[in-house]
Amino acid sequence: MGREEHIFNLKVGDALTTLGATWFVSYSYYVHVDKNHLNWNLVSTYNNRISVYNSSTRYHKYWLQEVLNMNENRLNKNSLGLKAVEIKKMAKDVLKTL
Repeated sequence: MGREEHIFNLKVGDALTTLGATWFVSYSYYVHVDKNHLNWNLVSTYNNRISVYNSSTRYHKYWLQEVLNMNENRLNKNSLGLKAVEIKKMAKDVLKTL
């Protein structure tokens, strides 16, 4: 089943597109909140995504805030097994740490 490509119209949206919004939130949650959360490693490209994540740290707070406004139906379409409500709660939890 193919994944619909979505380019985020945000600051450095191409980097967020590479990461995927759900993956970005999942990995941010792992880094900042809960080391037991490992959904982010369900994609085979996580090593490359971590590199992009580490090189885009100045945009993370902005992106997390934008995720809170994203369409829940689109957020539900991810390969990490996370629901939009969980993704948005994780984004809020990470924002509290930044």
